[in-house]
This record gives sequence, C-alpha cells and structure tokens, in this order.
Amino acid sequence: MIHYLLQTIAFQLFFLIVYDLFLKKETFFNWNRLYLGVTPLLSCIIPLIKIERLGKVMPREYVVMLPEVIVGPGADQPREVEVAATVPLWQWVMFAGIVLSLVLFIVKITRVYRLRHKGKIIRKQTHEEVVLPDSNTAFSFFSSIYLGDKVYRKDHKHIIAHELVHIREKHTVDLLFFELLRVLFWFNPLVYIFQGRMAELHEFIADAKTAGPDKKESYRLLLQEVFKTEKISFINPFFKSSLIKKRIVMLQKAKSRKIWQFKYLVMVPLVLGMLVYSSCENEETVISEDGSSISSQVEQLKATIAKKENITEQEKEEILMLNEVVIVALGEGKAMENGELKSREFQHSSSKPKEYIPFASVEEVPVFPGCESSADPRACFQESIQKHIRKYFRYPEEAQAQGIQGRVAILFTIDKEGNIVNIRKRGPSPILEQEAVRIIEKLPKMTPGKHRGEAVNVPFSIPITFRLQSDSVEDKRYSAVGKSPDNGKVLASGDMAKGDGYVYGTVVNSSMNLPGVNVAVKGTGRGTITDFDGNFKIKAAKGDVLHMSYIGLTDVEFAVNDHNRYKVMM
Repeated sequence: MIHYLLQTIAFQLFFLIVYDLFLKKETFFNWNRLYLGVTPLLSCIIPLIKIERLGKVMPREYVVMLPEVIVGPGADQPREVEVAATVPLWQWVMFAGIVLSLVLFIVKITRVYRLRHKGKIIRKQTHEEVVLPDSNTAFSFFSSIYLGDKVYRKDHKHIIAHELVHIREKHTVDLLFFELLRVLFWFNPLVYIFQGRMAELHEFIADAKTAGPDKKESYRLLLQEVFKTEKISFINPFFKSSLIKKRIVMLQKAKSRKIWQFKYLVMVPLVLGMLVYSSCENEETVISEDGSSISSQVEQLKATIAKKENITEQEKEEILMLNEVVIVALGEGKAMENGELKSREFQHSSSKPKEYIPFASVEEVPVFPGCESSADPRACFQESIQKHIRKYFRYPEEAQAQGIQGRVAILFTIDKEGNIVNIRKRGPSPILEQEAVRIIEKLPKMTPGKHRGEAVNVPFSIPITFRLQSDSVEDKRYSAVGKSPDNGKVLASGDMAKGDGYVYGTVVNSSMNLPGVNVAVKGTGRGTITDFDGNFKIKAAKGDVLHMSYIGLTDVEFAVNDHNRYKVMM
C-alpha cells in the first residue's frame, strides 16, 4: 500500500513538472484543462496496471524440497497456529485524515448553502443570481452566481459574463473532482497544487472568452479593486489578488501557434515509462532459474541478517536450511567443496542432458525399491523415504541427555548408478547431524532417474526434525507432515476493498506451517512459493482462483472473495 502511494505521488510529480515546464504558458486552455484533469487520475491508475509481457516471467520449475520428517518422542505433538490480523498505525492515521478531510468538505458545502439561504435569489433564463447582503463577494457555484450587494449596485455586466463562462464550461465539476482527491489523498501536497493550477486555468479560459478586441476594459476592471471573496477552494471567485497579475499577463499573450500542440505528445513516452516501471517491479518472490538472480537475493538476505542484532534459534535453523536450498537451486552445474560453492563444467547440448536434473523436472524420477509397479512413482518415492527414516531412526542418547533437539537439513544426490552420494547436512548439533547422515546412508540403491533417455544425477533436500517430549511452547514448534482432518479447508479474514491488491496467506498441514508450497493464480503467469513460515504473498483480485500444490498432499484450489488473508489447510 505504501509503495502504491509513493508511486502515485511520484507519477503526479512528473506530470506536474511537464505541465509547468512545457504547457503552462501556452494558450491551449482546453487542452491544458484536459491534461490537469486526466493526469492525477492516471497517476492513481497506472500503478495498478501490470502488463504481463513487461513484468517478470514465471519460472518453469521450482526447487523441490521433500516434506519434513519429524522423529523422536515428541513427534506427535502438534503446534497451534494463530493468524492475527493487525492494522498498522499508519493506516489508522491515514483513515483518520480521510474522515477529517471529509468533514471539512461537508463544512465547505454547508457554507455555500448557508450563503444561498441568506441571499436574495433572482432567477434568470440560463442561471440564477444570489445577492448577498453587505458583501463584496463575486463567485459562481454550478449554475448560481453569488454577488455581494455592493458589487450588484455597480456595473457588474462584465462579472456576470465572466461567471457565465464558468457555468457553461462546468468548471465547478473540475474543482469538486480535486476536492474529492483531497479527501482521499489529504497527505499529498501535489493534489492541492493541481487544484490551484486548475483554478488558475479556469480564470484564463473565462477571461479569454469575455475579453473583446479592446482589452483595456478588462484590465481596468481587474485593477480597479481587489474584493474580499469567500475562501472556498471549489468556487470560481471573480476577484482573487494572487491571480490578478497572471490574468493580465495571459490576456496580453498572443495565441500559441498550433504546432506547439505537439508538446502534448510528451505524455506518450511518459505514460509508457510509468507502465514499464509499474509492470516490471517485483510483485512476488519466486525462485528463478537464473543463478545470478538467486545470488542477488542471497546477497540481500545477507545484508538483512547483518542488520539484525539478535537471531533466535528458529531463525538460525531456517537460515541454515535456506543455505542448503540455495545450493540445490544452483546445483545444476555447481557443488560444495571445502565450504565454498564451486562451479562444475557440464554438457548442456541437446544431445546430452544436463548432469543434474531437479526432481520436479526429470522425465523419469528415481525409483525406490518396491515402487516399480506404483502408479505414482513420485508419491511412492516420498512415502518410502519417510518410512525409511522412521524405521532406522534412533535418538542419540547424548542428545537426549543434553536436551538437544531441532531441525537438520539434509541434501543428497541419487547418482547415475542409483547410489546415494554427496550427502550434506546442517543442523543445530553435530550429534543430530551424524544421526541424520547415518539414516540417509542406509537408503537402498535405487533405479536412477532418467532424462531424454539417459541416466542423470537427481538432487534432493529433506529436513529431519528431532523432537523431545516436552510441554514447553518452544518445543511445540514442530509437527509431522501428513493428512490433516481439515484437509482442503480455507479460512479467510481481512477486507479486500481495503487491501493493496495482494492476497496474503499461510499454508498449514497438521498444525505445521508448510514451506515450499507452490502457489499460482490459475490462467496467469503469476506464482510464488511459501516461505519457511508457510506464508505467501501474491498479486490477485477478487474472482481469481489460487492453486496450492505440494508433493505428497492433495492440491487445494479456492476463489479469492472479499477477503485478502487466507489460512489454507492442506
């Protein structure tokens, strides 16, 4: 939301600079009126327009991380998840400002009608005149011309003619439009400037249409006296001291040559540039196939971590886990050696497949012994690995004695011969790391994965969480992935009308927040995956269908309704 408001203000500033530099001094008054009326509205609409071809391309594949396996005495303890919808303080301030601005607008309208009630109404064929007692006022509002009795007793034909131009041209509508913008964007000073430019332009238009061949009479009337007028921002006062000099200068100015109308074409590249900027911004966080792009994201993460003073144990585990996932993401041609990421040279020709093929992309996945006749080798593979881990698990006595528990990230590769190789681990304790490696080393030889008819290396990532029996809140952080009694349920909260165009959510299974869930808007190229807390953010509108998929779990789909926050149980 804040980003949208900043974009709106920036675009309005660009449009205003163009007007002041190129258009303000020209006598193309109607064109300038259209420009001042349209550009503030364009500035509000352009940030909402996302042209897919100009934006990010949806990645073709995701790095697949197998579901977490929980082992230990406390493996069956669920974790309760609460999604709290809080409204930031700045939103309350903004809403309060809108309410106050609306009240002030109503007060201004009331002042005009109070003047009407006090005055004497004289109805004419094309308008009505409201004569105000003991006043020097001269202004128009819609089809009414308000004149002080002191003005009415003088020769006021020129004033009437001037105000009739405002009525015929419906200038009050322009000013009320900006008044409504001031209610919504009360904090934006550029809206006030736009309204001032429009009021100034109205006077130029009225002067140009009422001034005859001899302009001396117009100069005399303008210089004769500066009356006190009602200070209401959406009326058209005849006399206003700050405008007198500008109106005289504009009356003296010769008509602009028609060729200068080409200046308005500057809007075309300006609007296109704004569309490109708003479309190419990062809408969602996705894992890219481009190694440099991921590296850039890792650098940003490093900077964020460096700024954080205190890192919790949970955050440390997630950072370590993310490190392993990045290695797999860059693993098609890269590997860890002595703690550093090194490149390997692989063939990428059409005749020979790449050395490493992700599980999500490989044409024939590795086959776990016993899954040869399975209708779904991928699901069978996952289920068999989870059974294997639980079968060979043994909680280290030393870790139990020291109360050590936590998540160990394990990465391994099934090579071209079906062997388990290149086992890497990262966890809270070497004791738990060794146990996790021991379990993975006992995996049987498998039928290797194939791509384009040739055997390939297939990397995997699987988190193993060791949990001790405990009633503490800290130790209830982990829960096994499995079938949930609430499978497919979607809970919603938050008003879409008050949102920022994004849908937020948390994906949960058996009370555990799921990382790595694929989230996509059906029928579009937009997609993302849930973070380590199971949260996601994606650009979506009411009526869009969100599709959730995760290996081993039933896909979930739901249509976005009037809410912008969802909790999805898979």
